Amino acid sequence: MKTTLAKKETVTHDWKIVDASGLILGRLAVQIANALRGRNKPTYTPHVDTGDYVVVINAEKVKLSGSKEEQKQYMFYSGYMGNEKYRTVADFRENRPEFIITNAVKGMLPRNKLSSGMLTRLRVFRGEEHEHEAQQPSPLLS
Repeated sequence: MKTTLAKKETVTHDWKIVDASGLILGRLAVQIANALRGRNKPTYTPHVDTGDYVVVINAEKVKLSGSKEEQKQYMFYSGYMGNEKYRTVADFRENRPEFIITNAVKGMLPRNKLSSGMLTRLRVFRGEEHEHEAQQPSPLLS
């Protein structure tokens, strides 16, 4: 029996859409990361980028379990002494809710050269409207 490996030239990237309203962040991020990697396709090959484009809408309505809304913190460090800053999920939900989903998905992608290309295929939008209707995305979660 032969094993077929996907090639970079023959891979087609489909478009998927996810409505994040009411979904738990970690479970949503796993599904998005698997779609970006191509783990849900029969032609999955670890060393080839076989994933799809993923459009996420309603990023501000994603849920977190427990008391993570106020207790979970993101740290930013500029490199200067004493210049580390902490921000909570509630701060990001007001200003940049796209960061919450993007950061969670980035943490679930592999740490290799393919991951930056996979992350560029993730499009996260705050509300219902997105600019990718022309690509006719199909729903990722059924």
